[in-house]
Amino acid sequence: MIIIRMAGGLGNQMFQYALYEKLRSMGKEVKFDDINEYRGERARPIMLAVFGITYPRADWNEITAFTDGSMKWKNRIRRKLLGRRAIEYEEQGFFDPKVLTFDNMYLKGAFQSERYFADIRDDIQKLYTFPELDEMHLPEKLYMATEEYLQRIKSGSSVGLHMYRSDSRTDEELYEGICTEKYYEGAVRFMQDKVKNATFYVFSNEPKWVKNWVEGLIESQQTEEMSKEEKAALREKFILVESNTEYTGYLDMMLMSKCDHSIISNSSFSWWSAYLNTNPDKIVVAPDRWKNNVESADIYTDGMVLIDPRGRVNRKERKES
Repeated sequence: MIIIRMAGGLGNQMFQYALYEKLRSMGKEVKFDDINEYRGERARPIMLAVFGITYPRADWNEITAFTDGSMKWKNRIRRKLLGRRAIEYEEQGFFDPKVLTFDNMYLKGAFQSERYFADIRDDIQKLYTFPELDEMHLPEKLYMATEEYLQRIKSGSSVGLHMYRSDSRTDEELYEGICTEKYYEGAVRFMQDKVKNATFYVFSNEPKWVKNWVEGLIESQQTEEMSKEEKAALREKFILVESNTEYTGYLDMMLMSKCDHSIISNSSFSWWSAYLNTNPDKIVVAPDRWKNNVESADIYTDGMVLIDPRGRVNRKERKES
């Protein structure tokens, strides 16, 4: 049996479940450890049910057997004298082919690469189909707000812009200086050049900061030659989406996936919002680094336009699968 340790928010859970589907397609028995990472007060919610997904859960005895985590005194003494005898493996890099070779293992990792499930890509995209808004049973106020955003997105050329602030992350050194303000400014300029009359729908985990950033961006694009009407029209091209919390964040992913094009941050949530976009002509802009000092080529998908922290286009070739 294989046990996958579930961790993180919705985007990470989707990558881990995609690996589960891949391993299952290979004839392996797979379960999830959804206990260890989700038992604290600050644990993020498990959100896969929004797609109607259920999964087999490993029980505590199975988890402790694989991780050699039994607290019985004999086991504790043995570990102290001889060391831990865990049957576990932690993913190395964004794509680690060794992950797919095990038949009996406790797997830890993010598994953030399409390369894990490229051969069942269509199945994964169908699996992650959002239900119709009417079927989500939302509170009326939230339903109305989401419906309004959805109709506006469908009414013209739309770009979903996701700003995940790095200073909200626990390991700042891994993410510092990647999705800079210059990165987003360059990404917006690129989209404005490529997409006629684009409207930007801005999503973020820190809406107050983003609101100030958007105001500054609009002011930087206004000129003295612009009429009052032209300035007002530019302002209307940036719409902040502010209706959701951690527990309804899947609605942000759904709305972003309905946009014609995407500007993403270096987050799994952002990645999936672009990946689930079914527009055959979509443009996806991504940061040219995902983590500092980590080779990140395997997280990018074909056709992504990569922009560096200074806002310059840097078209990198994705590694061959």
